[in-house]
Amino acid sequence: MNSHRSAAIGPLIRDWRQQRRLSQLDLALEAEISQKHLSFVESGRSQPSRDMVLLLAEHLGVPLRERNALLLAAGYAPVYLERALEDPALQAAKSAIDLILAGHDPCPALAVDRHWTLLSANAAVGPLLALVQNADLLRPPVNVLRLALHPGGLAPVVLNGAEWRGHLVARLRQQVRIAADPVLVDLLAELLGYPALPNTQSDGPSADEAAIAVPLRLRVGETILSFISTTTVFGTPVDITLSELALETFFPADAETAAALRAMAAARRASEP
Repeated sequence: MNSHRSAAIGPLIRDWRQQRRLSQLDLALEAEISQKHLSFVESGRSQPSRDMVLLLAEHLGVPLRERNALLLAAGYAPVYLERALEDPALQAAKSAIDLILAGHDPCPALAVDRHWTLLSANAAVGPLLALVQNADLLRPPVNVLRLALHPGGLAPVVLNGAEWRGHLVARLRQQVRIAADPVLVDLLAELLGYPALPNTQSDGPSADEAAIAVPLRLRVGETILSFISTTTVFGTPVDITLSELALETFFPADAETAAALRAMAAARRASEP
């Protein structure tokens, strides 16, 4: 293995360690290796084995895509595959995603990739997309965060805009810290450049509700829909695409919203041929 590769992998390991705010001793103890060995790896004096690269990546919480990059920098072949969701090899996963989305109706649910690009959505998302005024935001690839916070998107109908914006921006900041993805860095800068959103609701969430989750409150015509959301990811993915996929599911936060969603679903089905 040549010295260029040794020098390449060392700084990358060091950068990930510093990003995680770990000392060399901290990481060495977690990985059960000597601090001296880790120091030699980071300085380029020692070439890590393939297993050592994967061990350090695991303890540093490096995303699968970036683990492949670390392996390449060390002179090894990537071990994690990246396949399109439509790939036959991922058919079982895609079928599971479709079942979860469809089964969540009449509540909205959608699937997004690592950049918050909309991959799939159930029928209950349709009425929400109909509220979007700027048609350009609905042209593929559709970015869900842009759709949620853009002045021409859903922002005008979000009643707790400042609160919801803060929640989404905080999630995106966390992703940037974890993955250091330049696309997410640019997306964060774009979102922060949007006009600030006010809280236009007349009354805020109760203390009990606020302690559970940040709600999303939307005005749809004369109806106010109040949601709490959850995020589902695959537990132990070995495929990059699946590791970066998330299901965003919304649940009614009150009985009025649940009734409104049932009525909207019934109207939608009645209009189907």
